[in-house]
Amino acid sequence: MQDEILNLIQKEFPVTKRPFQKIAQKVGSSEDEVLDIYKKLKNDKIIRQTSAIFDTKSLGYKSSLVAFMVDDIENAAKIINTHPGVSHNYERDHQYNLWFTIAIAPNSKLDLEKTIEILAQKTKAKDYLILPTKKMFKIKVTLDVKGDRAKKEKVSKKKVEKFELTPYDYELIKYLQKDIEPIYEPFQKIVKNLNISYEELENSVKKLQNGGYLRRFASILYHRRVGFKANAMVVWELKEDSDAQKIGYKVAEFSKVSHCYLRPTFKNWPYSLFSMIHAKSKEEIDEVVEEIAKEIDPKSYAFLYSTKEFKKQRIEYFSDDFERWEEDNIPLEVS
Repeated sequence: MQDEILNLIQKEFPVTKRPFQKIAQKVGSSEDEVLDIYKKLKNDKIIRQTSAIFDTKSLGYKSSLVAFMVDDIENAAKIINTHPGVSHNYERDHQYNLWFTIAIAPNSKLDLEKTIEILAQKTKAKDYLILPTKKMFKIKVTLDVKGDRAKKEKVSKKKVEKFELTPYDYELIKYLQKDIEPIYEPFQKIVKNLNISYEELENSVKKLQNGGYLRRFASILYHRRVGFKANAMVVWELKEDSDAQKIGYKVAEFSKVSHCYLRPTFKNWPYSLFSMIHAKSKEEIDEVVEEIAKEIDPKSYAFLYSTKEFKKQRIEYFSDDFERWEEDNIPLEVS
């Protein structure tokens, strides 16, 4: 039952008055038993966080994957981690050894490039790559804990119904980012503080999803704690006559691929297609990569395994921390 619950709440955690009761109905259990299992999974550091997963670009943030080449990686990671827009930061086994994602707030006085330039100076980076998303094919970290998922899955882009965010929406977004408490009514504070009903909360969340602002409300796990000990960024150099978009969707269909993006290339970086693969062993990743390679026939590809995690947390959007960081780090000529 535990694995079934983990698979369910990674896909969607119900935003309703009694979410654990709803989960219990799906797994054929009681609310108390599900809540007890959830509490244990949190205490055992298997569930990292349960909150909203927002679309950074839709919220007006500029973001990118960045690769630094540094000597003192521990110190460099500490400096980079001070930026509130850094959600992931890993050491990878490559000459570009420090890889992180960064988002810049809509009201930033700095652009993305200038912020990265400041971080490069502070970390004494010998070189760096800025690798923004040109095309996203898939972003969906749902680890198959139960082990019954098909090898491939359909990847379809959902149509969005864009609307302009209101002050109420911004307030709701701030609340939805918080990790839920393991209690019968974890959304009680939100409905109380915003003076809304549970029905209004559910409808507002659905509206944010339909508008493309909210990807899903779900749990993320500590990968290694549930047996997924191998984590590789596999990058692909495509042939000149390749249909990059068609190939991107093919790679995204593999269930073990959690992220798949098209990114820019450089003279010293020929890889345009990025895929993140999570598996229980390196051998399992090798098998998936071999299958993908047979299907897409790339010019070349490379494995970048994460060897150390320096930061992994969801960005707190519309936080004052962004302005404070810039006040402390912005160069005089920009201010």
